[in-house]
Amino acid sequence: MGRARWRRARGLALAAVLVAGALPASGAAAAERAAGRRTVSAWLPFWGDVDGAYRDAVAHAGLLGTVSPFWYEATGERTVTGRPGAVRADLAAGLRRAGLKVVPTVTETLGAAAMGEVLHDPARRRAHVDALAALVERAGYDGLDLDYETMAVTGSTADRARVRTGYPALVAELCGRLHRSGRTCVVTVMPRIRGAGAAFDYRALGARADTVRFMGYDLHWSLGEPGPLATTRWYAEILRRATAEIPRNRIELAFPGYGWDWVPGSGRRATHLTWHEAEALRKRVGAPYAFDAAAGTPHFRYVRDGRRHEVWYQDARGVRAQLPLLAAYGVRGAGLWALGFEDPGVWAAFRGQQA
Repeated sequence: MGRARWRRARGLALAAVLVAGALPASGAAAAERAAGRRTVSAWLPFWGDVDGAYRDAVAHAGLLGTVSPFWYEATGERTVTGRPGAVRADLAAGLRRAGLKVVPTVTETLGAAAMGEVLHDPARRRAHVDALAALVERAGYDGLDLDYETMAVTGSTADRARVRTGYPALVAELCGRLHRSGRTCVVTVMPRIRGAGAAFDYRALGARADTVRFMGYDLHWSLGEPGPLATTRWYAEILRRATAEIPRNRIELAFPGYGWDWVPGSGRRATHLTWHEAEALRKRVGAPYAFDAAAGTPHFRYVRDGRRHEVWYQDARGVRAQLPLLAAYGVRGAGLWALGFEDPGVWAAFRGQQA
């Protein structure tokens, strides 16, 4: 894009934010979104071919804005530690040299009941923020991504209600600390499916975090019946709800780069497959490629040891089919779970979305 054209696009993007009445987001990540640049983020897993995933990020540094290594876990209000063997300072330094923001992901294990107690106790909540902020300062990261899922899927309805009312206070305190040092504050949330999203007050979180990442996958999950991981209709519903409660320049919808291999009726957990593994399996068993146009997702079936298998996954064709929904809802932020999993063609799809 020429310089004059880029300036015009930037001006239009900023004007659109003002017209929409979006709150001004804090941090460099939000500024880049408002300017229409590098609006894709991706998680870097700590298992599998980690070095390959790292090379994947560096190879697409001109498109990616943020990489979130999936490295840390909160096991107590004062305990935030790296997963065994996961934290790689060399990878973080390499990502920074490539011009990428390193915003690690922290998950938690406390569960809804225990987390609710922490969130509603100012001293305990502050201790947790201190632990998270200390991690960022110690390692010199560009920010932090809170992916607190255990509290969203455990406990009673009352427990999750306490999480919903208490979590925004934690996010507000953490984001305030991060913003004071010029760092980015990201919150990853589940869509409202199977009751999981009930633990998240989207409006309150969107008023505090620079980015709210919606995990746009597992509409059909590993313990359920076979079906697409996401559908165009489901994405429309996610975006409709999200844009009603969160400024559009703070929303990110993350796409899957993987799939599940179910054995219908067996009661067995489905097997996780990256796009690479799914395509290799399809070719190995001689299954024809099928694409569900309504869902925007490929799938195939095969038989092994007398058992029927059904595989649904995502590829570049599906991502291209679903991406226009973001533009339709005025959202530019796209994410990927996860580096090294995906069809290489998705990068061209993301590039087209940014044009």
